[in-house]
Amino acid sequence: MAEPMTGKQDSCENPLAIHHFFSQDQFSRIEEIMYPRRVKAGSVIFWEGEPTGKLYYLRSGKVKLRKSTEDGKDFIFSVLQAGDLLCEPEDGLRKVHEFSAQVIEDAELGVIQWKDLEILLYRYGEFAVRFMNWMALMHRVTESKFRDLLLFGKPGALASTLIRLANSYGVACTDGIRISLKLTNSELAEMIGTTRESINRMLHGLQDEGTIEMRQGRIVILKLNELRKICQCPTCQACPKEVCRI
Repeated sequence: MAEPMTGKQDSCENPLAIHHFFSQDQFSRIEEIMYPRRVKAGSVIFWEGEPTGKLYYLRSGKVKLRKSTEDGKDFIFSVLQAGDLLCEPEDGLRKVHEFSAQVIEDAELGVIQWKDLEILLYRYGEFAVRFMNWMALMHRVTESKFRDLLLFGKPGALASTLIRLANSYGVACTDGIRISLKLTNSELAEMIGTTRESINRMLHGLQDEGTIEMRQGRIVILKLNELRKICQCPTCQACPKEVCRI
């Protein structure tokens, strides 16, 4: 996994921000087909099972993506920040969302009709290639998350998630990296598919070992290398910071 980024994270520093993948003129074409929408924290942009047909560019705020299982369990597989594009395009086979999107911090969105974006993809070849490059990278991010969740057990999954949170929302402090995004233990549990009680035990274990510390409800990573050992990320040589994110 990549070394966590330090310093305040914003849309300009987000390496997955969609505008990084396009020239200024190309991104201007995307902005021209957007219409604005403001959404309050706690609101749902769309529910799992609702029809697709729109993409959402996150100008500000934060949005969590949640998947529900048939037995009633929830799984949080991403927390988007400013600059991200929430994209679940129609592929000819499915026309409903596979997950729900909930706003966790007041958000300003740019809403894009998929049919309008399709026109740009058909009309401009280089634009289409760059959009494909972005989608390929997003696929790598998702693939790497599930790899860590499946291969290294719950402690490894938690360690990997903490490193990814540090890469996405890490702020340098005197003795470590403070994760600015405030998450409950229940939300952390939903990120790795376990129970809140299991998360409590693992976090207490990491605190007892001096690997992390809790300060005002936020996690501070004191020993990054210890987390890397748990999820065996020193063996991974091809995991740039653009991929090692939450």
